[in-house]
Amino acid sequence: MITFWRQLKWRIVAANMVVVLVGVATMLLMAFIAVRTIIPISIDEVLADLSDVGVVEDISVETAAIATELLDTFQSSVSSALLVAAVCAFFAGIGTSLLLMREILRPLRQIAWSSRRIAGGHYDERIPVPKSDELAQVATNFNEMAAALARVEQTRVSLIGDISHELRTPLTGLAGYLEGMMDGLFPADQETMVMMSHEVRRMRRLVDDLQTLSRVEAGQIALNLGSFDMGTVIRQVVAQLQPQWHVQAVDVRVEVPSGPVLVYADSDRVTQILLNLVGNALAYTSEGNQIILRVTLEDHFARTTVKDSGIGIDPEQLPYLFERFFRADRSRARSSGGSGIGLTISRHLAWAMGGELTAASEGVGYGSTFSFTLPLAA
Repeated sequence: MITFWRQLKWRIVAANMVVVLVGVATMLLMAFIAVRTIIPISIDEVLADLSDVGVVEDISVETAAIATELLDTFQSSVSSALLVAAVCAFFAGIGTSLLLMREILRPLRQIAWSSRRIAGGHYDERIPVPKSDELAQVATNFNEMAAALARVEQTRVSLIGDISHELRTPLTGLAGYLEGMMDGLFPADQETMVMMSHEVRRMRRLVDDLQTLSRVEAGQIALNLGSFDMGTVIRQVVAQLQPQWHVQAVDVRVEVPSGPVLVYADSDRVTQILLNLVGNALAYTSEGNQIILRVTLEDHFARTTVKDSGIGIDPEQLPYLFERFFRADRSRARSSGGSGIGLTISRHLAWAMGGELTAASEGVGYGSTFSFTLPLAA
């Protein structure tokens, strides 16, 4: 019995039947009051009026006969009407209960069935959106959740494939060196060891970047927030990379306001973002071109822009620029670049500090612009 009443369909039927019973009981009560009190009084008044005008001579005899006949007829009519109304109300309640059950339970059954399908790995499962606003919202949210799970699964599969691909290259190199040494093709000298060490460092860098990315995405990165001058950090980064841009003969300019621009963030993480952005700009900017680092104020944020006149980015590739392992210039080997997740880490770091990191480019050959915002110090 307890299991029976736990089912929503029977609770809906019971609720409608309660409404029907209350309505019928109310009609019976009102009919009883009318028959027993209001109607006799009204009949007596009518007969008294008839006696006054001489229509009824003996009011005592006529009253009883007419009153009895009228009351019997009225009671019979009221009883028949109430019976018909009760039967109609009962079937109407059953009908509306069935319609309501179909309207509510069918989407819920579809959600339950689709949930089992999604749990089984069918992430393309979707349910139709019903007409009811509330149920339509539930169905829409369910479909959005299924789409998000599908994207997560696709990202997971893609990430595993990307990691396998990224690790395969250095592992293949190491295996080649080891097999060559065992076969006597490569001497076990310092030069060979240096090349093997280089491949090991590439794998270690990739693993460290993946660990950092996982911690940042999970919100487990430690931030040492405080106030500092953005211009000072930019000048330190430019000075740190001076040997690189000096060798490449690239002109690096810094444009910051005359006064200090105090931001509230983690200076070490901001340095990490700048090193990644400026390093990418140097990697894709040829000799004789220019890189500009600019700081501007926007409402309660400070915007730092890194603009280069390098190879630029295809507009179709901009939406994927911050995805893991994505490289706009696929002709470059990994050995000449990073792990391919530096921009992803930088964007999540900017988000963690309450800012944003975006990219823009007019197209290939027109350079690119990366800018990130940080909240100003109070």
